[in-house]
Parts: sequence; C-alpha cells; structure tokens
Amino acid sequence: MAHILLVEDNTDNARALSRLLTRRGHTVVCAETGQQALTAANDDGPDVILMDIGLPDIDGLEVTRRIKADPATSDIPVIALTAHAMADDRAAAVDAGCVDFSAKPINLPDLLGRIQTVLETRNRKAISA
Repeated sequence: MAHILLVEDNTDNARALSRLLTRRGHTVVCAETGQQALTAANDDGPDVILMDIGLPDIDGLEVTRRIKADPATSDIPVIALTAHAMADDRAAAVDAGCVDFSAKPINLPDLLGRIQTVLETRNRKAISA
C-alpha cells in the first residue's frame, strides 16, 4: 500500500479521508498548510500527495509548483483535490504539475482508483529507468 501525504486545511475532511484511506491499508500523514506540505514532502518521502488547492497560506497550486521544482521531491505524483471542478481548474492543476484531479466531495472508489493508477505509472517509470 501507499504512503500518502494528505494536504487538507479542513480538519474534519482530513480526519475523515485519512481514516478511510488508512482502512484501505494506506499510511497517511496530514498537513494543514502549504508550508507544512512542503516540509512533509521533503521529510516523509510520500508515494503520492493528495493536494487541496484552497490552502490558507500558500495555495495548493503554488505548493505543487515548488514540489515539482525541487529535485528531492519532483518525482512525487500530486493529485489535486478541490471543490472547484471546472475545466479551467483542471487545466491549472495540470499546469502546476498535478498528474490527476479529483473533485470534492470526494468519491472514495474513484479516488482510490486514481491513486492506484498514479502509483502503477510511477512504478513502471522507476522500473524502466
């Protein structure tokens, strides 16, 4: 299973999603701010990051740009989580470096499928490198 960094400023949402992911066998570390996310991405070495876009200090798109610009974290796949699910929002997430996008409220089976796909893609790249 995966080691997941969940970046979510809403404590109730973070707790609920973390619990659901943990029940599915994943290890979850939570960050509530962009700065905490940057620190956790470097310190915890997650397999995948679930990134809320609307964060209180540094928005999730900028956090993703910084993660992707840092050679130590650039290969960590980031899946955007947002209540804003318009085509422009998806394009902005991809432009920032997100590999996928999941709209809130979260559909758990869909998100689990996205996580699995991202991890399989990452593993294939690692094997072929």
